[in-house]
Amino acid sequence: MVFSIPVFSFWNLDGIVYFFADLGFSILGLFAFFHALAQRVDAYTAAERMTKPAWLGITGGGAAAMLLFSPGGFGSIFWLAGLVAVLVYMVDVRPKLIEVQRGPRW
Repeated sequence: MVFSIPVFSFWNLDGIVYFFADLGFSILGLFAFFHALAQRVDAYTAAERMTKPAWLGITGGGAAAMLLFSPGGFGSIFWLAGLVAVLVYMVDVRPKLIEVQRGPRW
């Protein structure tokens, strides 16, 4: 995917929003994949979530979908599905993994 910054115009405002949404969420997807990769295997079972390979597949597939497709064009439903998968990891699984590995708080 080749990124090019679009020329600013009020008629092209949606293209600019889509560009920055695509760029930001693609970076978030890559972060989620590498975060899932860096966690211990037993942390996933201790957090009572799916296994590490499952989350690697989910976040990797989500990041790949966001890198291959754009939010305003053909295949935007795949981009949206990838975004939802990555956001589920970031909002639900990642905080539980951090809590399990950090230990109980006082």
